[in-house]
Amino acid sequence: MVCDATAGRLDDHLTTIERLAERRMDKILPQMMEAAGVTEELKARDQLAWVGLVNNYRARMEEIIFAELIYL
Repeated sequence: MVCDATAGRLDDHLTTIERLAERRMDKILPQMMEAAGVTEELKARDQLAWVGLVNNYRARMEEIIFAELIYL
C-alpha cells in the first residue's frame, strides 16, 4: 500500500515518464518511417501495406522506449 506522502511523488514520476515516452515516440517514429520509405504515397497506393509497416514501427518504438525509460 502506498502512503499519501509518496502517492503524489509517484504520480508525478509516472506522468513525467509518460510525457517523455510520448515525446520520444512523436519525434523518432516519423524519422524511422521516412528512412524506411513509409510515405503518404505508399499509403495512397497500398493502405494495407502502409498500416502493417506503421504498426510494425510503432511496436518497435514501444520496445525501445520501454527498454530506455521503463525497464531501467
